[in-house]
Amino acid sequence: MIPYGRQDIDERDVAAVVEVLRSEWLTQGPAVPRFEQAVATHCGASHAVAVNSATSALHLACLALGLGPGDWLWTSPITFVASANCARYCGAGVDFVDIDPRTANMSVVALAEKLEHATKTGRLPKIVVPVHFAGQPCEMAAIHELSQQYGFRIIEDASHAIGARYRNEPVGNGRFADITVFSFHPVKIVTTGEGGMALTNDPGLAETMTLLRSHGITRDPGRMDHEPDGPWYYQQIMLGYNYRITDIQAALGLSQLQRLEAFLSRRRRLAARYERELAGLPLTSLWQHPETQSAWHLYVVRLKLDAIGKSHRQVFEALRSAGIGVNLHYIPVHTQPDYRRLGFQAGDFPAAERYYAEAISLPMYAALSEAEQDQVIAAVKEVLQT
Repeated sequence: MIPYGRQDIDERDVAAVVEVLRSEWLTQGPAVPRFEQAVATHCGASHAVAVNSATSALHLACLALGLGPGDWLWTSPITFVASANCARYCGAGVDFVDIDPRTANMSVVALAEKLEHATKTGRLPKIVVPVHFAGQPCEMAAIHELSQQYGFRIIEDASHAIGARYRNEPVGNGRFADITVFSFHPVKIVTTGEGGMALTNDPGLAETMTLLRSHGITRDPGRMDHEPDGPWYYQQIMLGYNYRITDIQAALGLSQLQRLEAFLSRRRRLAARYERELAGLPLTSLWQHPETQSAWHLYVVRLKLDAIGKSHRQVFEALRSAGIGVNLHYIPVHTQPDYRRLGFQAGDFPAAERYYAEAISLPMYAALSEAEQDQVIAAVKEVLQT
């Protein structure tokens, strides 16, 4: 089975991890700040806070921005559930903004309309979380302009998009967002096994997230309410969490980051090859906005089911039977049982639901060989043309 995604680990990665295993530090050592600095430098951000998952990073970002009971967070329905769950961890409400069917990213038009309506009902969001779906950045300048008009904060969920560029600048630089979140899950572009990171240009937000990731504990005398009792002393100054990443993971991330450009180049070539070889079939790929350069975390196609004469499930299962490990990203969050219990229902976000009825993710990862991609292309042609 050719998977839809997978990690690419080489001997340099193994050596970097082994070096940490033989060192004095396995966690909370020097590798974590080196990894943070390397990612911040690559993206052009002032601060980076590494944590054990992108979900943790989203949670800390919401807490740092003061999200709580009575507040609202809006995000896209076409995302992993973590983009919405982070609000609920803070006791806040969640709502969604429908997608642009061309890109599957949050629709700026839908966002503007929803904000105008929310002004009348008194339910404006405190935070909006645009999701850079499949690696393509959202229209961040327009979203940022709306944030200035309506007063909300922005967390970029860039879990798919390390290495992507918007208006020829790297995602994560903070020009149009308060905080940007990356994921380092194994199927992402670079991996730490499990891991995530939050980037910001605001030193206060960075300090708060750093405290929150480690129980809210500080050893800084300047943050304590009295002089330390001794050199052993620490204080918990806020309720935090154990969201720390290890030096083992950070060492792997640092090693992987050195190959980021090679990973991106390979993904771009694979995407271009799919575009060329699948042209003329009864499907469409996601439109690429001219102001963006995708990181190509996913390669998603939408099936023209009327022309194919098969159901969505029949196409999916036929490709799986042919050894192609296709997947579907994502089931609209608002249709999940836990969200239906909050009052969401089918029909709430029609563009997202139409997308779900047609979408399939084809294999896309840096180690995918052209021979394997040829197998994928041949299987797609066979399934759609018979």
